[in-house]
Amino acid sequence: MDAALEAAAAVPLELPSGHRIRVGTASWTDPTMTAAGVFYPSEADTAEERLQFYASRFPVVEVDATYYALPSRRLSELWVERTPPDFVFDIKAHALLTGQPTETKRLPKGLREALPATLASKARLYAKDLPGELLAEVWRLFADGLAPLAEAGQLGAVFLQYPKWFFTSSENRDAIREAKAALESHGLRVAVEFRNGSWFNEKNAERTLRFLEDESVALVMVDAPQGFKSSVPPVVATTTPGLAVVRFHGRRTATWEAMAGLPTVERFRYLYDRDELREWVPRVVEAASQSEDVHVLMNNCYANYGSTNARELAALLAEDLAAAG
Repeated sequence: MDAALEAAAAVPLELPSGHRIRVGTASWTDPTMTAAGVFYPSEADTAEERLQFYASRFPVVEVDATYYALPSRRLSELWVERTPPDFVFDIKAHALLTGQPTETKRLPKGLREALPATLASKARLYAKDLPGELLAEVWRLFADGLAPLAEAGQLGAVFLQYPKWFFTSSENRDAIREAKAALESHGLRVAVEFRNGSWFNEKNAERTLRFLEDESVALVMVDAPQGFKSSVPPVVATTTPGLAVVRFHGRRTATWEAMAGLPTVERFRYLYDRDELREWVPRVVEAASQSEDVHVLMNNCYANYGSTNARELAALLAEDLAAAG
């Protein structure tokens, strides 16, 4: 890997205003990424060594495992111990927090034992299935598991990624308000990513951005396949002065809404070329002119695709900022 690419990606990029751009990936543990000779040196063969190595190459990472299982305080403590104090973790919200199903067996033992028998026997559960006190406990456990990161100043934002059936409506705007309030009551900052095009169609785009601004919720801007119900256009908009987020999902249309059974990593197996990345340079710089922190995350985490594109984009951004003086 070119030394200039390594250097550009390893630290936040700073604007004259003091605003910063962090570039990283949406995983550091995918098996295609940890395979020998792909990204990690051969001597980095434990979870601790891999995270330490990753944190020496990028200043931010996204944690997706929290979507499937509630985070634990001990794991968050280990993440803090294994990374520099200015390294940042963005966290994907647990499925139950965004109206999506979770596998019952993945819930903590205490929650499983408290489930009514009719629910305990189900393979999957939705938040709407849970008694109010148990759902409140899910929110509490999620926040408690992240507390060590928040206390260390290493928690970026919780990403509320809503499913493709979450369309624009008063009810769903209220759901976002409630999620934000629940997480902010624990000192957690939120950002929202949509997977339904209705939020940004001609009728609703302005209203959606105004809603996010009024509620002080950061929009997760996306680069993703187009032409599907779940497609959101590459809108460039900063809705909070403190944070802006961009996630790159690749442009592999053939697998974007693929049938069940396809490995998740295959949906995102797409390597951007330089011209495709260059399209986003002025957009990211524009976002950084309006928000104190911009997090740019490559979700095309197949093998070294994400890490390669993260380094390339960081280098392009560094060149642009240097040229601008």
